[in-house]
Amino acid sequence: MLPSQALLPAVVLALTALQALASDTFIAAVYEHAVILPDPTEEPISPDDALALMNKNMDVLERAIKEAAQKGAHIIVTPEDGIYGWRFTRESIYPYLEDIPDPVVNWIPCTDPSRFGPAPVQERLSCMARNNSIYVVANIGDKKPCNSSDPKCPSDSRYHYNTDVVFDPQGKLVARYHKYNLFRRETQFNYPKEPEAVTFETPFGKFGIFTCFDILFYEPAVVLVSKMQVDTVLFPTAWMNVLPFLTAVEFHSAWAMGMRVNLLSANTHNTIMAMTGSGLFTPEGPAAYHYDSATEEGRLLLAELSTHPRLSPTYPPAINWSLHATSIKKFPGENDTFLGAVRKDMFTFGELRNKAGNYTVCQGDLCCHLVYQMSDKRKDEVYVLGAFDGLHGSLIKYHWQICTLLKCPSTDLSTCGQPVETAQTKFEMFSLSGTFGTSYVFPEVLYSGVQLAPGEFEVLRDGRLKSKHATSKPLVTATLFGRLYEKDLPHPLRTSL
Repeated sequence: MLPSQALLPAVVLALTALQALASDTFIAAVYEHAVILPDPTEEPISPDDALALMNKNMDVLERAIKEAAQKGAHIIVTPEDGIYGWRFTRESIYPYLEDIPDPVVNWIPCTDPSRFGPAPVQERLSCMARNNSIYVVANIGDKKPCNSSDPKCPSDSRYHYNTDVVFDPQGKLVARYHKYNLFRRETQFNYPKEPEAVTFETPFGKFGIFTCFDILFYEPAVVLVSKMQVDTVLFPTAWMNVLPFLTAVEFHSAWAMGMRVNLLSANTHNTIMAMTGSGLFTPEGPAAYHYDSATEEGRLLLAELSTHPRLSPTYPPAINWSLHATSIKKFPGENDTFLGAVRKDMFTFGELRNKAGNYTVCQGDLCCHLVYQMSDKRKDEVYVLGAFDGLHGSLIKYHWQICTLLKCPSTDLSTCGQPVETAQTKFEMFSLSGTFGTSYVFPEVLYSGVQLAPGEFEVLRDGRLKSKHATSKPLVTATLFGRLYEKDLPHPLRTSL
């Protein structure tokens, strides 16, 4: 006898779980969404108008979720701000917010939508997960009332939180995360009082979740991986690309490799805001990625990933990031240097004047060593070796240590450090290392046209970022991006709460 219609979701879920348990891999998806934005306004619109805008975006997301499920995906991540955009004041965001309960309440909004008051967005997301038997990750806004008994309660008697939610294949809310590190423009939201380390178990591994700017800080990003030992990180983001080191695909792939964890990164897509770049990144490199600064199209990505990457035979070993660099004498070049700005950060640069050579450049406690050979030394292109050891940021100050082999935009050395997307010079080989004072270093290699270089470089146990062979495309940068979390200054806004 066929199961009844009411039992079908449970049957499908059970089959999906059994399939995942029987495999060392799972299929993950991310969707880069060209968000339909509201008209800018400082005054709140009606709840009905807010829901209408959100439904337009959820119509697009639902098609992507259905397609991902049909292609066998077990989980899909959608972007930060993917349901309502980012053009808000504190007052105008309010009609878009819902009360999102703690997942311990054991709630399926699809079947019990009014349990915690009006929640049409959570209901629809829950039904997307349930109807397609897939984990759905989305970013929405949470509101929590407060009063004068709370000395930190805002003057409008409510907290607003930038919030990620996860619904399982039955439609149950299984995770809720309030973004801890708000970007400077997110004045419509409040900082949570404490950082949240949110994890949940699935038949295909242990997952953690955080949002966008969080990835640059110890809490919650490093805590989830190093202390909570998650297998995969879910990462909704609205990432504005910043060359030369912080394009989305470049840094997110490097972070996954440096932290030795899967990272499912779903970015918003808006070329005016330089937002693009999503991917499924692993400890070994990108399984799939997308970068498109030319069109306004969304993109669905899928890839098969290791359920427990730490148990994989290809799992990379732990790296001593300073071992090689501290064991060798300094190469020439340290005394022939100049300063150049990467945005507002003053790097120490040394020009690579020859087709091949060995160079050392130092700044602060960091010395960067480079061995290289170009395929051809062009007269119209200049490369430098750069070092930076200091605090980055204007309002929020956090400590970077960076060694970089970098193309300059022109032969004028004063342009070195400014953004450049294209190059014509290939390298026969390069080997980059540094005397890093941290174990958190992220290896980046970026080719011309903002393309990654999967399989074309390696990180040796002694901390050298090394090409495996001649580069297949012209090189924009090879970078070791280090974070000294213990030297970060206290957050000026959070400490005033």
